[in-house]
Amino acid sequence: MNDTLRKILAPTVFIIGILAVWEWAVWYNNLPDFRMASPSDLIPRYIRFWDLFLIKSWETLWRTVAGLGLAVVFGTLIGMIMGFSRFAREGLYPILVGFNAIPKATVVPIVALMFVGQHDFNTVLIAFLISFFPIAVSVSIGLSTLEPEYRDILRSLGASNVTIFWKIALPKTLPEFFGALKVAVTLAFIGTNLMEIVSPHGRGLGDLFDSGRISADYPLMFAVLFALAALGILLFYFVVFLERIFAGWAERSPG
Repeated sequence: MNDTLRKILAPTVFIIGILAVWEWAVWYNNLPDFRMASPSDLIPRYIRFWDLFLIKSWETLWRTVAGLGLAVVFGTLIGMIMGFSRFAREGLYPILVGFNAIPKATVVPIVALMFVGQHDFNTVLIAFLISFFPIAVSVSIGLSTLEPEYRDILRSLGASNVTIFWKIALPKTLPEFFGALKVAVTLAFIGTNLMEIVSPHGRGLGDLFDSGRISADYPLMFAVLFALAALGILLFYFVVFLERIFAGWAERSPG
């Protein structure tokens, strides 16, 4: 089977299979939609609120991408500092671990109070805070495991740490970087929706989810969850596309 066709067909078959089992389970157990909405219950909601889904999905997507972009820049810089300096790595790593261990749902109200009314900024900030950690760690590990012979040779030729990073370290860390970026994508969506739900401000899919919760429209709530999953998959495969362009050489086909 063609490799591209398989990569399209495999997830499609599994998704359809899971939806079919879900539909059957709801029907077989005769569950009302206020306990468990079936996939077929969601279609009327998408038809009825299609304009809201488009608007809210865009609001969630662009703020998630903005937070993720900041996470890439900041995480790469922190990873460079930790990777090139053992002192910085030993000093910063426990701080980053401790910060990452704090539940971000507890940080959302604090950020909302600190920047009252700055809804877009708050949402981007939470998406950034929750997603930069894996990027920083992956870059740091990639740089810290760089063979010292490469550094010694390049430094003897007058290369700076920045040159070493761009010429040797960055290509070497790209597989780990994109692996961390795939994780960061899902974390960024979590951060965005935490702010939209915990601190409502009338924007994003989190607001639509909250509207379904308040009106006890459970199929609408499930429809929002499916929309979030679709956006996450879309952004994930965009990262995969970038990975094939910049780090396709690292992909190994199974034997």
